[in-house]
Amino acid sequence: MPASPVRRAVKRLKRWLHLGHRWLGIATGLVFAAWFVSGLVMLCVGFPALTEAERIAARPPLALDAVRLTPQEAMERAGLARFPARLTLAMRGSEPAYWMTGAEGTRRAVSAETGAPFPPLTPAGAEALAATHPAARSVADLGPVTRDQWTVTARFDPARPFRRVALGDPAGTELYLSVATGELVLDTTRAERVWNWVGAVTHWIYLTPLRARAGLWQDVVLWVSGIALAGAVSGYGLGFVRLMRDRLTPHRGWAAWHHLAGLAGGLAVVTFVLSGWLSMNPRGWFGPRVPDAAMRAAYAGQAAPLFPLGLAALARAPAGSVALDFAWIGGRPLVTAAAPGRVAPCCGTALAPEAVVAAGRAMLPAAALRSATRIEAPDSYWYDRHGAPLLPVLRLAFDDPAATWFHLDPATGAILDRTDRSGRANRWLFDALHTLDAGPLAQHPPLRLGLIGVLSALGLVVSGSGVVLGWRRLRRRRA
Repeated sequence: MPASPVRRAVKRLKRWLHLGHRWLGIATGLVFAAWFVSGLVMLCVGFPALTEAERIAARPPLALDAVRLTPQEAMERAGLARFPARLTLAMRGSEPAYWMTGAEGTRRAVSAETGAPFPPLTPAGAEALAATHPAARSVADLGPVTRDQWTVTARFDPARPFRRVALGDPAGTELYLSVATGELVLDTTRAERVWNWVGAVTHWIYLTPLRARAGLWQDVVLWVSGIALAGAVSGYGLGFVRLMRDRLTPHRGWAAWHHLAGLAGGLAVVTFVLSGWLSMNPRGWFGPRVPDAAMRAAYAGQAAPLFPLGLAALARAPAGSVALDFAWIGGRPLVTAAAPGRVAPCCGTALAPEAVVAAGRAMLPAAALRSATRIEAPDSYWYDRHGAPLLPVLRLAFDDPAATWFHLDPATGAILDRTDRSGRANRWLFDALHTLDAGPLAQHPPLRLGLIGVLSALGLVVSGSGVVLGWRRLRRRRA
């Protein structure tokens, strides 16, 4: 009897599924293998970044007795028309300086003794600044850098160009100092530089000429991961078709390894690739994670380049402070003193949590504040998969259409993040699926990392065996 139209359609679909998986696998097999190897490396070595704790630890103690200008006088000397997004008093080598970051990200620095701007950084000047770093041993200027593998992203643009300086320490640390201001913007170690070529650079397709063009890089990653996802889904479907038709597997050798490992780890392969694809925020599906300029201005409640505290008030900063940050929160001045292991308000400017909440209300004036919650322990939306998050924090939830939340530091008033309904969905679509940071696993990092390792090993078996099978298929066709 001739086959029914439905059976013929199913047979044709299976054939196309098989052919699609075969050629998609041949096209992306090496990419899959590289992703799983590089992902395992990234569990151990992160991409180079200068954390705030590292920045504080790298600074020498602040010489307040050498400061001659108040914050307001420094802004006047710099010719600012608005209060900067960040204003910091810290040492620049042996001289105190005011460091200013504009709303658009531009940086400038003026002497806290004279108010004069600093000249462009020379090789000798870069070595002198680097010599104050606690890890400095035998300092050597390595020349100018405009953009390289570790400073490729646009967030470094306002500070370019740099001078790269080696500290000569056992870790092989290199510093990137802004030529315009002398600001330390990045540090890298030898281990980070070596392992990241195998890790993040490979995993994120982070080649400098490509990553420097953000739009093109995003398109390339989305297309590559999208094609890989199609190959993974088709393979997972084929694996179960074969399982239902046969007892366990009809294959032998590499094909059996590919089939069985795909059945055991195929779902993890699909979710890893899907969540990685979603992490690129295709078509802007997920909302921003930081407040915009209007929100920050409303939260500050003061835009003019004014600050009422004089030198006598600044002299009350705790001993050992390495930096003082000046800000406006809800129209009130705030000074925060930073030292290794300690960041807290000082100089008589501490704000009550109620004042921070009141300032936060202004960020979304058209919406009502639904709740203001003090978070004392990590939860599903306030966490840090790399360590312990800052606690306590204030969570402000608004009733706007996007259901926006802000997390604020009740002590310093810092806006820690912004998330809306789509961002909270992305928390589950990326962190829960890609890094398994959810549920009991989030509370047991060794177990979570171990499970990621096991699933990655399965994925490596799937992709590695697929590469062998694909190579054999190509050789047969060539023959």
